Amino acid sequence: MQLQSIRRFVWGDIPSSKVERRLLLKIDWFILSYCCLMYFVNYLDRANVNNAYVSGMKQELNMQGNDFNKINTVFTCGYIVGMIPNNLMLQVVSPRIWFPLMQIVWGVLTFCTSAVHNVEQIYAIRFFQGMAEASTFVGTHYILGSWYKPGELGKRSGIFTSSGLAGTLFSGLLQAAVYQNLGGVAHKSGWRWLFIIDGVITLPIAIYGFLVFPDVPNSTRAFYLTQEERELAYKRLESDTAQHKLSWDLFKRVLGKWRWYACSLLFAISGEVESFGSNNLMGQWLSAIGGYTVEQVDYYPSGVTAFGIVSTLVCATWTDYTRARWPVLVWMCFSCTVAAICILVWSSPIGLKFFAYYFAGAAYSGQATTFAWANQICADDHQERAIVLASMNMWNNAVNAWWPLLFYPATDAPRFRKGMIAMICTCVATLGVTWLVWYLERREHRVTRKEKPDKERDGSMEETKSYVG
Repeated sequence: MQLQSIRRFVWGDIPSSKVERRLLLKIDWFILSYCCLMYFVNYLDRANVNNAYVSGMKQELNMQGNDFNKINTVFTCGYIVGMIPNNLMLQVVSPRIWFPLMQIVWGVLTFCTSAVHNVEQIYAIRFFQGMAEASTFVGTHYILGSWYKPGELGKRSGIFTSSGLAGTLFSGLLQAAVYQNLGGVAHKSGWRWLFIIDGVITLPIAIYGFLVFPDVPNSTRAFYLTQEERELAYKRLESDTAQHKLSWDLFKRVLGKWRWYACSLLFAISGEVESFGSNNLMGQWLSAIGGYTVEQVDYYPSGVTAFGIVSTLVCATWTDYTRARWPVLVWMCFSCTVAAICILVWSSPIGLKFFAYYFAGAAYSGQATTFAWANQICADDHQERAIVLASMNMWNNAVNAWWPLLFYPATDAPRFRKGMIAMICTCVATLGVTWLVWYLERREHRVTRKEKPDKERDGSMEETKSYVG
């Protein structure tokens, strides 16, 4: 009995049948393996720009002022443009085709980055790269919500999110190794070799996706699933899901409910708590204060990501077990508020600042939980769920397009005073919106529970009338 409790805590509800256990084992392997690898190289690409900047790209391309922030802003603009179209394409084109196709596009663009001669060329490449990479994050959360029950979803979302963080972690280690061993080979700088290696890693993963990705339950033709398993995959989640054809009515359904507004607002604000890691503030801090080698500037920020991975996996496991998502956002806000205060007090010792940046890695734990929560809230309508998930990330990136320029410009390194004050305010705002989503979800559940007996009673009366007649 105790072993079952441990098993349920670590990996979710125990499947009721041998067929369902076999089904979960298969989809865990094939869905998570491809999605995690895809997101790994997605984040590897993003982190490589940060690491290349502090490893020679800035000097070689003669980058000035906020050119680095502009690169990220241009990428974000492309990401925003591609968000909803990519998720809607999953309703029309097989995910087994669409995901790898977009991956090949951004892999080719990654190769192109290794050959740029000025920062303007990077701007153009990063815009289109953002459009292609927009398919991965929200698209995968949509796929996960199509295959997994609420009690299974959090930790799978956490594993997926952690794979992206692993890409960030690996990027720092890879950049340091490339700088040491490949810098100058074939007359190319180390940072250029970083993008070449990134592209080489990306393309085989896309081929793997073409071969094994199972699409969604109602259209899967995966060779490794039996007919019985395909039917079970569909039935175990579809009983309370409304079926709709793709039409303009979708936008009326979405905009007529609270879900789109509240969930979009939640991640638009809470996503900016990740600014410690997404803008590589620790790397910029180390580079600006001096006294550290290029390899150390690449290596040391990896601790932020490592703590983020551990925090994400622990929190995701806990939320599936308790079915409460909101406490993770409270933990995230607490951690980042403490970190921001430690950095604001500039007279604090270097060791405390190291602790603060690493502790701020907890910000990443909110990402998986927030999207698992939205998947859970919108589980009764696949199309609405696709729009809500895409919109959450779209609005977050719409804010992120200008947020770093205003609060975390590279010229503010090493102190980032404005950014730390903004971080504290963001944490407070996140707590407020978290409460709002929690309240609205509870209110909807109360209304649904009240309406369900009435519908069942009305249905029984109709059956009785028909029988008497």
